[in-house]
Amino acid sequence: MNNGKNFFDMDVSKAFAGFTFPGFDAESFLASQRKNLEAFTQANQLAVEGVQALARRQVEIIRQTMEEASAALREVTAPGAPDEKLAKNAEFAKTAFEKGLAAARELGNLMTKTNQDTFAVINKRVTEGFEEIRDYAAKRTVRAA
Repeated sequence: MNNGKNFFDMDVSKAFAGFTFPGFDAESFLASQRKNLEAFTQANQLAVEGVQALARRQVEIIRQTMEEASAALREVTAPGAPDEKLAKNAEFAKTAFEKGLAAARELGNLMTKTNQDTFAVINKRVTEGFEEIRDYAAKRTVRAA
């Protein structure tokens, strides 16, 4: 029976209350691990949101491309001189190529921003973790003196 609780709801400090480890601050360790979990949760949320934004933009680009291709097809199949149609076809191909490059660049930039935002959260937490270790070591050194 689960009763709505999971492993992360367990109070580990109570579970190990009878055990003592000299020089080990379980409360600080658990607080640090909680911060790690929060940072990874935030990074994961940013990654999911970034992928969703990327997918939405891809759908918008595809919809817009299909509308433009349909309009171009109507224009190319309309009555007119062959030279005129050839020029319109070449212009359409050039425009489609340029828009394709711009879309690829935009999607690449979206993905790069998502990666940077996600890794910034993790990098910040790793830096904080090292600072916590440094501060803990400094406190231990002062106590030992």
